[in-house]
Amino acid sequence: MPMSKDQYALGIDLGTGGVKVGLIRSDGTLVAKRTAEISTLHPDGPQSATQDPRSWWVSIVELTRSIIDEFDPKGALVAVCATGQWASTVPVDSTGEPVGDCLLWMDERGAPYSKEIIGGGFMGYNPLAAISFIRKTGGAPSRSGADPIGHISFIERELAEIAAETSWYLEPVDFISMKLTGVASATHASMTASWLTDNTHLDRYHYDEKLLRLTKIPLAKLPRLIPVGSVIGKISDMAAKELHIDPGAKVITGLPDLHTGAIGSGSIDPNEIHICLSTTAWISTQMSKKKTDIVHSIASIPGIFPGEYLVANNHETAGESLDWFRDIIFDDGSTQAGTASFSDLDRLAARSSPGSNGVVFAPWLAGERSPVDDKNARAVFVGMSLNTTRADLTRSVLEGVALSNRWLLEPFIKFTGQGWPDKVRMIGGGANSDLWCQIHADALKTEVHRVKDPIYANLKGAGLMALFGNGTIGRSEIKAAIEIDEIFIPHPPNERLFEGYYGVFSKIYKQNKKLFGLLEPLRNRQ
Repeated sequence: MPMSKDQYALGIDLGTGGVKVGLIRSDGTLVAKRTAEISTLHPDGPQSATQDPRSWWVSIVELTRSIIDEFDPKGALVAVCATGQWASTVPVDSTGEPVGDCLLWMDERGAPYSKEIIGGGFMGYNPLAAISFIRKTGGAPSRSGADPIGHISFIERELAEIAAETSWYLEPVDFISMKLTGVASATHASMTASWLTDNTHLDRYHYDEKLLRLTKIPLAKLPRLIPVGSVIGKISDMAAKELHIDPGAKVITGLPDLHTGAIGSGSIDPNEIHICLSTTAWISTQMSKKKTDIVHSIASIPGIFPGEYLVANNHETAGESLDWFRDIIFDDGSTQAGTASFSDLDRLAARSSPGSNGVVFAPWLAGERSPVDDKNARAVFVGMSLNTTRADLTRSVLEGVALSNRWLLEPFIKFTGQGWPDKVRMIGGGANSDLWCQIHADALKTEVHRVKDPIYANLKGAGLMALFGNGTIGRSEIKAAIEIDEIFIPHPPNERLFEGYYGVFSKIYKQNKKLFGLLEPLRNRQ
């Protein structure tokens, strides 16, 4: 099926649970898409979390070939860009081949070494060390070790054979870019969670010497820094042959999913807010300066365009809460748990009324990151009775995630200096649910504008960034390429109801914090 003379980009979206590849036309149309699942391993128990980057590339090759062989864009495919998970670490050799598995953003085996760097007596941090990082980067290494500082320290100290073979420690998007070009490179954006760049000066393309001394991370194994959205180079002959792409396509620097989420939502100008409702959830907007709210774990990080920043925050288990609930509550005792589909859960939740018959769910299944940073926090159902039904519990999970986004939105508004939004754009797989979008509109007291094909917003964002970096389209054309498929208006009676439920939700963490702390050592004894 030979294509027209329009220009196209290849977008690659590497999520924690799967990889997507898509062909995006210069008018923003997602012409074709393919997906494949990815498995996560826990080789050393729950504190470890790894994936095989070789399997990523195998899937990317298979999915890309399928698209290219069917649609035959030939020389019209002009650019490629990758997006996806970040705060993860891939050790590779000088050619870009992995010498070990990727340590994911949830791998905490480097915690002892991170605590040596950043740990102390003020909220668990060494104030002097923390200030050194925050002043330059906007954030600081996690004491949990779940970031590249912890990962690299763990590999260098405990995995000597892998460390000896490693030429570069790369973020996943930079690994894909190197597979495409043979060049090891990164940006302030892709290296945000390494906490080693001076983000007060986004035009300084080098790592900060003081922060390198504090972390003892080997500079020789860090990729060179180049501008966000710049051309790394043309796709290599080897990669072009593997992917069935004609040589000549340019490879644009990869971006974290936060950034392509902003692009794919169309929220690329100041005072425009988007919410991602995916495995995790975040609320973001553009900012003109670097800023940090330590108490609520909110920061502005290097953004999409020169001199601009994006607000970064995260609460850990949004869609993951529904996934967990399905597998636990609907396990029929056979070898296949979670036989109910998400559509089934949606229909079941709709059988309960707003407020879930008095049940409130706090979705802290994996602790929380923002607006509180507490790995000990745990999920809670409050208000269950003999009258509580499965429909009530199912709806309470949806409402709990929405209330958690409300909990995050309040400090977000103070951080950005904006008033309460009259609308937000919604992306992510969870946005496919009309019910969940309406619950958010009611709980947040604002219109929810759902982007068309919300589950593919990041994939489309990667393609649009490729076309932008190539010079095919401009900033205004990015915005014009994003369609809204439905607007959800808050229902005043439900707004008032959720205001009361939020009053309960907002107190759950504070009143249970001590109990969470008491439970943690008991869990560790098991």
